[in-house]
Amino acid sequence: MTNPARRLHLNAFVMANGHHEAAWRHPDVRPTDALTLAHYVDIARTAERGRLDSIFFADNLALPRNVRFNGHSAFEPITLLSAIAAVTEHIGLIATASTTYNEPYLLARAFASLDHLSGGRAGWNIVTSAGQDEARNVNLAERPDHADRYARAAEFLDVATALWDSWADDAVVADQAAGIWADVDAIRPIDHEGEHFQVRGPLNIRRPVQGHPLLVQAGSSEAGKEFAARTAEAVFTAQQTLEDAQAFYRDLKGRLGGYGRSPEDLLVLPGISPVIGRTEQEARDREAELNSLINPQYGLAQLSAMLDTDLTDVPLDEPLPDVAPGTEGNQSRFDLVVGLARREDLTVRRLLERLAGGRGHRVVAGTPEQIADEIERWFTDGAADGFNVMPPTLPGSLDDFVDLVVPVLQRRGLFRTEYDGATLREHYGLARPTVRDRHPEKENAA
Repeated sequence: MTNPARRLHLNAFVMANGHHEAAWRHPDVRPTDALTLAHYVDIARTAERGRLDSIFFADNLALPRNVRFNGHSAFEPITLLSAIAAVTEHIGLIATASTTYNEPYLLARAFASLDHLSGGRAGWNIVTSAGQDEARNVNLAERPDHADRYARAAEFLDVATALWDSWADDAVVADQAAGIWADVDAIRPIDHEGEHFQVRGPLNIRRPVQGHPLLVQAGSSEAGKEFAARTAEAVFTAQQTLEDAQAFYRDLKGRLGGYGRSPEDLLVLPGISPVIGRTEQEARDREAELNSLINPQYGLAQLSAMLDTDLTDVPLDEPLPDVAPGTEGNQSRFDLVVGLARREDLTVRRLLERLAGGRGHRVVAGTPEQIADEIERWFTDGAADGFNVMPPTLPGSLDDFVDLVVPVLQRRGLFRTEYDGATLREHYGLARPTVRDRHPEKENAA
């Protein structure tokens, strides 16, 4: 039986029409709805109805080169989530933002704004941006290399957290009779001077409701795991097998002690794309129907991007050719995709089918009970603290998950039946950080 003190966490990972690359072609999907706010409000309210912890939007600062063959809608996520905050009450709101192509002051301000506007529901998925096209949209000829991106990310986050902490929690007095708005001694510059950033501060908005927005990270390379162990509170990850997931879970949790943290300070949430049917055969038929809509030209372009190698002309019915490792792109995803192809001796065509549903995340087709069984097995066997749920089509597949799978998990005592907190940190069972004193020398001098 599950430890009653431990709670399963479920996050809805939202893409425009769903996670299957051919979702926009499915007859149940109206692809142009993804250009409207109402589409995303409907999805967020469904996730909230299911008592999910949060919704999450990925982001990229470049138009995909293969947009000809796939529905595309990429609203700026903090803007979109601010609108969603106004029409929801409980669901957490996680936005992706790059430390490579942003400035700490501007991003710290944006997330503090979202946290206040939502009453403490903001989360930041911290990415270092592996794409070449993104660099060329922000005044760079080439992307920085992998190590430099993570070094910048570490300093970026130090600056952002210092800015959030530049206001004490009680800095705002709002004494109308005395005419005093703020205690200026409780608002301090950060005077940061580092390798990548020089930032004086303080921030021009008070400390976030949560102290800091929830900090999420998705890199699974060595550098990514160290960065997560140092700073992240939730990790979105991709594994294909229980054994690989258990190894990742042990590895990442085992690194936390080196940073003075405990295993409970970080949640590991692998991706899962559930294809749900009333029977197992119906689920398999739904999966096959989606795969029948795959455009190989699009799939090859996606595979090329994942492996940072041009594979657009490789034969579909032969094995994946040798691909040089050591990419400066997404290293963990490179290893996962190549490992999957080699381990299962897949042709390129079969590999494209395996990747179509989740780009390397695990696709599970079955009845609601079978989906719940897999979630429970990974949760209880040391592979996950919860899941990043990736509906194959939207909004229909999320409706199916909330209406059919969540009740099974609730009956088994694995998942909440009501929200028992107001903030995203409370949903995830994570403590609110206290203000860190950045000026001990001033305190000593006083």
